[in-house]
Amino acid sequence: MTDSTRLTQPPLAVLFDVDGLLISTGGAGTKAWRHAFERLHGIPTDIGQFTEAGMTDPDVGRQTFVRVLGREPTEREMGRLFGAYLERLTQEVEQSTGYRVMPGVEVLLPRLVDAGLLLGIVSGAMEAAAHIKLERARLNRFFSFGGYGSDSADRVELTRLAIERCGRLHGHALDPARMLVVGDTPRDAEAGRGAGAVTVGVATGKYTVEQLEAAGADFVLATLESPLPGIEALLR
Repeated sequence: MTDSTRLTQPPLAVLFDVDGLLISTGGAGTKAWRHAFERLHGIPTDIGQFTEAGMTDPDVGRQTFVRVLGREPTEREMGRLFGAYLERLTQEVEQSTGYRVMPGVEVLLPRLVDAGLLLGIVSGAMEAAAHIKLERARLNRFFSFGGYGSDSADRVELTRLAIERCGRLHGHALDPARMLVVGDTPRDAEAGRGAGAVTVGVATGKYTVEQLEAAGADFVLATLESPLPGIEALLR
């Protein structure tokens, strides 16, 4: 059941998750983590065995390290791991045969920008990783701010940071209720609600419409080919 009462005015900005919503890398991230662990520790590791969709990159790396090596990593070990992951990610994204832009994205983003909406990223990915993933499809040009896994391990906090940065672009604080936070996982919905924003779940990732509704998303769409709530009048 959607909560239409949460959106009383047209939004000023739309904040998007990356993986499973804007693009799919075809497994490039998983392959890059696997390569990083094999290169540094001699263990080709599948992060999917130890982590869940929607976790931040730092948590993915740290949690996988602990499970595979049986101890907490040092700061230098995490620094090397992040560096090896990002270096390999560029190659994996460029070579991925499964890379694709999700339905509706290439039409929607320029229309939102033309309507005067600021677009931002809210992603558990490190900032560099998010932009590496978007660059192949030339989507970076639509996004002027964001909150990332490299900002905070707390998805609510990084979403709040993104909203604060959006306000800085306008020169004054903005009401979070004038923001749409769009994602494909329950963690995206929980983070958006925790930051006071209106949340939109999109079932193009691993979760169904029913699962996103159960997670508390205010609105749920099958794909981004459907209209985002509150923006129809702005796009006419």
